[in-house]
Amino acid sequence: MDQRVDEKILDFINEAEKREAKKDICSGPVKIGERYYEFGESEFFDEKLKIYIPKDFDDMSLAARKLKYPSENRPEIIKCNEKGNICITLNIIDSPLDEEHVEELKNGMKMIIKKTNPANVFYEDGVLKVHSKNIGFFDFKSYAIDDSLYNLMFFLEFKEKTLMGTFSCLYKECEEWRDIAFQVIKTIRIIKQGDEN
Repeated sequence: MDQRVDEKILDFINEAEKREAKKDICSGPVKIGERYYEFGESEFFDEKLKIYIPKDFDDMSLAARKLKYPSENRPEIIKCNEKGNICITLNIIDSPLDEEHVEELKNGMKMIIKKTNPANVFYEDGVLKVHSKNIGFFDFKSYAIDDSLYNLMFFLEFKEKTLMGTFSCLYKECEEWRDIAFQVIKTIRIIKQGDEN
């Protein structure tokens, strides 16, 4: 076989491995666990919020929503995988918020969740700067009836209100999904009047 062809094949494999190591959701399919996911930019809330999520995540069925989120104030948007055990939710809470108070809100929410369920195990928390927006976040392990879950909650100002989002998956899959969940948050863009791209 021609040596140049061998080198081209090696270069291709090296590039693929580099991409794999980085797992960049914005530049093609990424392997998570045993399969590949392709991410695309989705638009929500009258196309004013854009975020990359897996292209094959669908709206959770009403029956599954009622089961998974028994409270009547369940999130407005629930996108999930086929099994319904990996979810991304988005919800606008009618509570005023500005950039300066994102961290305060995040700390308050964390305190409430700690008090509500002291068994939860908390990991990291902080505020990310994404496209000049403050996004407060914390992640934790919670316990469901038959399994434990990994949760990443995030908060930001949207039209002067509070936008709350979550990513959740089975805890045993969190090692594969955690970095991806943070990448998803880092793709959030708020489209203001006159900003069309």
